[in-house]
Amino acid sequence: MNAKTPGAATATNAMLADALGLLRQGQFARARAVLEGCAPSREVEILLAHAHAGCNRVQEAARLLCRQAVANPGARHPARDMLDLLLPHERVDEAEAVLRAVRQRAGQDIRTHDMLGELLLQRGRTAEAHAVLTEGLSLSPAQLTTGNLMAVCLMEQGEYAAGRDLLLYILEHHPRSAMTHANLAHLLAGWNHTDESLTVHARALALRPDDANLRLNHALTLLKSGQMARGWAEYEWRRKLPGRARLPAARTLPVLEPDAALRGKTIFITREGGLGDMLMMLRFVPVLAGLGARVIVQAPDTLHGLIRRMEGVRRVVNDRQPIPFHDWHCPFLSLPHVLHRVPGHAGAAVPYLHADAARVRAWAPFLPARPTLRVGLVWGGASRPDVPAAHAMDRRRSIPLRSLAPLAGVPGISLVSLQMGTYATQMMDMPAGMRLHDPMETVRDMDDTAALIAGLDVVVSVDTSVAHLAGALGCPVILLDRFDNCWRWLSGRTDSPWYPTLRIIRQIRTGQWDDVVRRLCSMLAKRDLPPSRLPQAT
Repeated sequence: MNAKTPGAATATNAMLADALGLLRQGQFARARAVLEGCAPSREVEILLAHAHAGCNRVQEAARLLCRQAVANPGARHPARDMLDLLLPHERVDEAEAVLRAVRQRAGQDIRTHDMLGELLLQRGRTAEAHAVLTEGLSLSPAQLTTGNLMAVCLMEQGEYAAGRDLLLYILEHHPRSAMTHANLAHLLAGWNHTDESLTVHARALALRPDDANLRLNHALTLLKSGQMARGWAEYEWRRKLPGRARLPAARTLPVLEPDAALRGKTIFITREGGLGDMLMMLRFVPVLAGLGARVIVQAPDTLHGLIRRMEGVRRVVNDRQPIPFHDWHCPFLSLPHVLHRVPGHAGAAVPYLHADAARVRAWAPFLPARPTLRVGLVWGGASRPDVPAAHAMDRRRSIPLRSLAPLAGVPGISLVSLQMGTYATQMMDMPAGMRLHDPMETVRDMDDTAALIAGLDVVVSVDTSVAHLAGALGCPVILLDRFDNCWRWLSGRTDSPWYPTLRIIRQIRTGQWDDVVRRLCSMLAKRDLPPSRLPQAT
């Protein structure tokens, strides 16, 4: 049968579909075996390149990718698709090796610099990314993608002024680039120049007013600037992002009027964001209950004990359980918007979460003896290497345990680890003189963590969920915050409207924790702590 007959084409298409399915499953060797049996074509060669890359056959992959890139100069570079297939299966080293080989073969193709530079940025290797992108800009100083990536790199390195100047230069050549305006706005917000950032956001939105990602970033800057009503309204644009509409839009809880009455109505609060987001938003559940609503909350199992004890919560479910009957549904992070006209819209006063008394008694023997000041300590967040933006943020917010070594010299304090996850392994190389009580090995959920916090005098934490938990419980919290702080902690403030028992010590320069730690040690030595709202032990 001739290879061009319909039957042969159908068979080839089936084999290509099988191979693509195997690649998406991470079965690169099996995909290669299928593809090596296909008649040569552009589609076969591209998929075979991806299979070679996943099998660490670097030069074979690079040769095929470069050949197809030259043959189709106007198309998306095929190495981009390779990244989409390899990275979800943690083949990052293989992807980097192939990109380096591709760049070596096609060094004049600026796209190869962009791809490698972007991957290095995602891996936190900013100095290497800077070198690669510098070489790319030498080929074309006003190249749009390369210039924007370099600006992100400069921001990661704390070089905000240089990043701003580069983006302004790019805009001279590409004045209608909404992406560049948006990146400039993001940089200015990270630099805590929120008024300037909002001005630039407006320019980006004038070019692409219906871009949900641009609207979302605009919302976060509004919130960081303290413009809460506008910010929460704009934040609703996130619902237009792919994958966000999980339940029927017709039953979405609308913005409630001041005289709203929900008696007899069941409101289903759906899981959204990280643990910190949900802990922060739980303050609004009593407001709904006060309007007569029956409230069902969907949340991760680790929060169920805490939520069940909240006034007005009828039921708590996880996202593996069937969707319960409800009249209206509302994601956690829409609660401030739908309630902003209702009396009491600021939410329940702190403390709105409470530790279980029996668990508090059970965990008490795990804490150091009085009269020392009991200080809970969290130095790292959730790294999430599978989500590049979250992984990059985590590198900026987390502190190496060794940088907290001066705490060992503060008299009259006892340190208690509240650290979970990969950062806890840093205790295997403890700073000299530091002693950390570590009860976390047997902690099962956030309810246990809450019981531990109830026995502490203060929690010292980077920007992670434990800071939100301690704040919601009314425990004094000292937040060690990065320079380009999250919108939740506003701009230019050392206190928090969310948690009256929280104080912020923020970096003066990006990545520099020494001054933060010095100020922390001074506060602890002087017992200069926020007032506690924890219930008095009986």
